[in-house]
Amino acid sequence: MRGAYIQTVSGRYLNVMDPRPEDIDIVDIAHHLAHLCRFGGACRQFYSEAEHAVRMTEILPGRLQLAGLLHGAAKAYGGEVVRADGEGGAPESRRLEAAVEARFELQLSGEDRAELALADARLLATERRDLMPPDRQPWPILIGVEPLPERIWPMTISLALARFCEQYEQALRWPRPSRIQFRQNAPC
Repeated sequence: MRGAYIQTVSGRYLNVMDPRPEDIDIVDIAHHLAHLCRFGGACRQFYSEAEHAVRMTEILPGRLQLAGLLHGAAKAYGGEVVRADGEGGAPESRRLEAAVEARFELQLSGEDRAELALADARLLATERRDLMPPDRQPWPILIGVEPLPERIWPMTISLALARFCEQYEQALRWPRPSRIQFRQNAPC
């Protein structure tokens, strides 16, 4: 086996440099994100990427809930890449994102991506307020972005995993064109 492979919790192998949509699995995504701490672990309490994804679905309209839930799914395979400007990311992250979008047939317009970015920014502002060490240093990506009114009290890993799976099942109920069959009896 040549390439930059990782073994996932389901036992699959995925080449992070050349990911194939058929190697992307929702069970791996849910498990990995539930165990991956947001902000590279720099928050005051453990707060998972899975919980962030669940919270995204709660502030997006139904038609974008699956996209919101999976907007950070590439981190399940490549970890979190800290970006100074909030844009771009490493080439392997972009390839992983493209494989996730292909696997789940996410066809997002520019308007959809803008709505996802706004929801992500509002959630980031809320997470900064509630989970990060207090400081007065401005974050350029958050200029003009208001946090959500409700406070975040982080979930446990097991609760975040369960909620991620619930949100996935709920998001699949929204009408959207689909040519693929999702696993019906998976734990997620």
